[in-house]
Amino acid sequence: MRYFPAALERLTEQFAKLPGIGGKTAQRLAFHLLSMPEEEAQEFAEAITQAKKTVHLCPVCRNLTDKDICPICDDEGRDRGVICVVADPKDVIAMERAREFSGVYHVLHGVISPLNHVGPDDICIKELLNRVAQGDVREIIMATNPDTEGEATAMYISRLLRPMEVRVTRLAYGIPVGSQLEYADEVTLLRALEGRRDI
Repeated sequence: MRYFPAALERLTEQFAKLPGIGGKTAQRLAFHLLSMPEEEAQEFAEAITQAKKTVHLCPVCRNLTDKDICPICDDEGRDRGVICVVADPKDVIAMERAREFSGVYHVLHGVISPLNHVGPDDICIKELLNRVAQGDVREIIMATNPDTEGEATAMYISRLLRPMEVRVTRLAYGIPVGSQLEYADEVTLLRALEGRRDI
């Protein structure tokens, strides 16, 4: 027996397809959308449609943009000799929030994950190699997550870059600022020791 109209159930199913959204949250979102004034709901729908029509991958770094190339690649003040390699566009936002990196980016759109059937050809590694082959790149900073897939991807790419005589570095990681040593696990402490520097 159906409790809700078919259109509401379909809307709930669509919300449930979003990452991190379970059945109850999807239902809550669907009900909220139905309670919105008609104009707001229309604006919401138009925002989705507009984003799908206009947002595409930057041909240089593979980040998301609605221009010919993204604002970072278009910025003459950025150091094109240093490329920070990240897994997803949201990682670019995280790096930019720190306001310390003045180089450019390369977005892989995923990481190597054999369990999820994602191989090197499924992410944007070839495009990175082409950028480096053009010359003028001094350093590649691998900024993938410090998990199994992120580490495997960083190691795979560093092996591919070795013959190109470009410096490949990895983001340092270890004890987060504001935390306490007693709560850190062994792997985090080991990485913190390995990444120590002079003060």
